[in-house]
Amino acid sequence: MKVGKIIKVSGPLVVAEGMDEANVYDVVNVSDNRLIGEIIEMRGDRASIQVYEETTGIGPGDPVYTTGEPLSVELGPGLIENMFDGIQRPLETLRGLAGDFLTKGVEVKSLNREKKWEFKPSVKVGDEVKAGDVIGTVQETPIVLHKIMVPFGMSGKVTEIKSGSYTVVDNICTIDGDKTIQMMQKWPVRKGRKYDRKLNPTDPLLTGQRVIDTFFPVSKGGTAAIPGPFGSGKTVVQHQLAKWADSEIVVYVGCGERGNEMTDVLMEFPEIIDPKTGESLMKRTVLIANTSNMPVAAREASIYTGITIAEYFRDMGYSVAIMADSTSRWAEALREMSGRLEEMPGDEGYPAYLASRAAEFYERAGKVVCLGSDGRQGAITVIGAVSPPGGDISEPVSQATLRIVKVFWGLDYALSYKRHFPAINWLNSYSLYQSAIDNWMDANIDPQFAENRIKAMNLLQDESGLQEIVRLVGRDSLSEKDQLKLEATKSIREDYLQQNAFHEIDTFCSFKKQNKMLKLILQFYDDGLRALEAGVYLKDVENMEVRNKIARTKYIAEANISEIDAIGVELKTSIDELISKGGILNA
Repeated sequence: MKVGKIIKVSGPLVVAEGMDEANVYDVVNVSDNRLIGEIIEMRGDRASIQVYEETTGIGPGDPVYTTGEPLSVELGPGLIENMFDGIQRPLETLRGLAGDFLTKGVEVKSLNREKKWEFKPSVKVGDEVKAGDVIGTVQETPIVLHKIMVPFGMSGKVTEIKSGSYTVVDNICTIDGDKTIQMMQKWPVRKGRKYDRKLNPTDPLLTGQRVIDTFFPVSKGGTAAIPGPFGSGKTVVQHQLAKWADSEIVVYVGCGERGNEMTDVLMEFPEIIDPKTGESLMKRTVLIANTSNMPVAAREASIYTGITIAEYFRDMGYSVAIMADSTSRWAEALREMSGRLEEMPGDEGYPAYLASRAAEFYERAGKVVCLGSDGRQGAITVIGAVSPPGGDISEPVSQATLRIVKVFWGLDYALSYKRHFPAINWLNSYSLYQSAIDNWMDANIDPQFAENRIKAMNLLQDESGLQEIVRLVGRDSLSEKDQLKLEATKSIREDYLQQNAFHEIDTFCSFKKQNKMLKLILQFYDDGLRALEAGVYLKDVENMEVRNKIARTKYIAEANISEIDAIGVELKTSIDELISKGGILNA
């Protein structure tokens, strides 16, 4: 092992000389404490190293040991239900070794080497296999069937395959007599895992959040950003997506966030029962915690560790959702390291390569045909929170993100101040997957879904202009039809777009229920117009008893959504009665 010598320490940045045999992105062990670091720049035999642990007590003259390997993660059974730090050390194991506070230089294997897993082969001796082929399975949790795949770059004829209980480092398969396969693979985090080809993402990712699914949907294999100021509900939205999104695996990365937010995930997820499987949500979740009091440099590692684990499960043919909360903290770490490297700064002190780094991360999302003979498909949906100071999305991190992602859920502090959650502003948010998902919705949910969505959005946009007039000269100055429009849009806002994350029924809403609710509110508007044209007074339309039932449709359980149709019939009957009683034409 080649040894270098430290000549400079500047916070998380360490410069060492005598490193002529090392390469950029190699992992090194810094000082006799063997702190984990990664080379981020080479100049001659001098290496600039970002250290992923606390560097106090280290000084010039201390040794640096090169490993000759890039920063890699261990991939295999044992990932699900686990909680790792940014460099994939299991926090529960670390706690057993070091107590409640991390100590420097603690080395721990990412995957348990002693636990045995029940391996069931799916190929036999004599079969030809190639990279990506599934050779067997392990039932990792009641929900997740972990597929053991032939590593990239390996192919040939199976000469031995075992069945039974083995650890992740036991040889379970031999190819061509000399190439062995274990249940564990290693993969460098900065390099995307290989796939056969990318597909156009056309299927929506059901999140159960009405404002997202109806108006600003994201597809399976898509990218989305949630920018918003402090207190506008970014973390709650991400928690909701992690809980209810229609994905088979969830990777939740807490990047530089407060520790209590990761604690919330740890406390809530095991208690929430997944309606599709009847099992705890934790049984399909991997957590990566890099909190704000952990070393700054490790924020970058946590992002890459998360996306690499997501790619591994994608390669098994699963739909994976990765939540990154928040990429602004990662950008701050890049800014700090760039400053210590004395690089020429870009906007607001961020490095000039900020946008390309963000693009590298988001471009690893997508729907793909995986490697292997069976042509299975997998998808990674990346949802990144951005925390612009004061909610100003003109700052560099938000702008770099918005140039890459296809969905923008703009959180609005004014909405959150009014206690309207999710506080996604419907006037400035957008989804570039809208047309493809409209086609899917029309084919699978309701032929008029897209038409209704457009009609509701037009009403909301019209309301914005009408509210300006109301603020200037009062509501009574509007025509009755415009006042009815305000009533209908108020119903869309309060009864449809507002959703209570902590209510056991309203926390999740299926596509079918969303469709019925929206149709009912639009029916109120259309029938109300019919009544006004027949000479009914607006106040009579506004004061119908059935309106309370419309407002409470969000609390109707999924099993009873046929009740919404009954409310629609009652609404039509009530309007017909008003017309027959109070219409000018019948006077």
